[in-house]
Amino acid sequence: MDIYLPIAEVSVNWPLLVLLGATVGFVSGLFGIGGGFLMAPILIFLGIPPSVAVASQASHVVASSTSGVIHYTSQKQVDYKIGGLMALGGVLGAFAGVEMFRYLRLLGQADLVVALSYLLFLGSIGALMLHESLGQILRRVRGEVTPHRERRRPLWLYGLPLRMKFPRSGLYISAIPPFALGSFVGVLSAIMGVGGGFILVPAMLYVLRMRAQVVVGTSLFQIIITTAITTVLQSGRNQTVDIVLSTILLLGGVVGAQYGARLSGRFRAEELRAVLAIIVLLVGIYMGLELFVRPSDLFSFAPGVAQ
Repeated sequence: MDIYLPIAEVSVNWPLLVLLGATVGFVSGLFGIGGGFLMAPILIFLGIPPSVAVASQASHVVASSTSGVIHYTSQKQVDYKIGGLMALGGVLGAFAGVEMFRYLRLLGQADLVVALSYLLFLGSIGALMLHESLGQILRRVRGEVTPHRERRRPLWLYGLPLRMKFPRSGLYISAIPPFALGSFVGVLSAIMGVGGGFILVPAMLYVLRMRAQVVVGTSLFQIIITTAITTVLQSGRNQTVDIVLSTILLLGGVVGAQYGARLSGRFRAEELRAVLAIIVLLVGIYMGLELFVRPSDLFSFAPGVAQ
């Protein structure tokens, strides 16, 4: 049941890849993330070169995110205005990120930078999200009243020029912060092969202070555009996109994302954030281990066997 991947130059079990695509697609629809931060490390664990894994799974991110947006659009939970603004910044960031990735490959440092990026970004963001969400869950379990915090938006959001109204998100802020956020995510999309949802969702909630009900759908909408452009650029400039791998992952991702989006409404927001934080943190730790020892070696260790 193995299939040869021409660009990655390895053989893998294709039903396993379909199942992987469906599972990550489910996570994508459930949490409003692209799923790339989870897909790339798993592909690397399966033996796919990091540069190929980062570039090839981007099409899966596009497919699963599109599937999720279709569902959230039907629920009127997508702010296309602010999402389009972030996507515009994401496109510019993707151009810069692809060139950076190409330069790192020429230096032979691309794999190291990918691993470090995962460790730093996922480790820090996962820890912060877990701390915040567990605090809310513990207060609810103890029956404590959650202290009311006035949702004041940072003053700099109002002090910047080019203010715009975003009615669906309940915002009247400068266009610069959403654009800058999208640009940053575009760079990460090219270097890490991620949609950037693990950064977008917390930033949209805690920095931009968007309405919670539109955050997930808007995040997925931005991810579609940014990642699609990244895929095209990576294929043309770096030639690291394995079409066979991308197609197999895509098949499962579309179906999985629909089920994840439908199930998301059955959980409390803090519970979803806690689970997402744990996943993000574990992936960051895994990629950190790659810097010092291959995690696959840890799983193959058997006590009593001479090393």
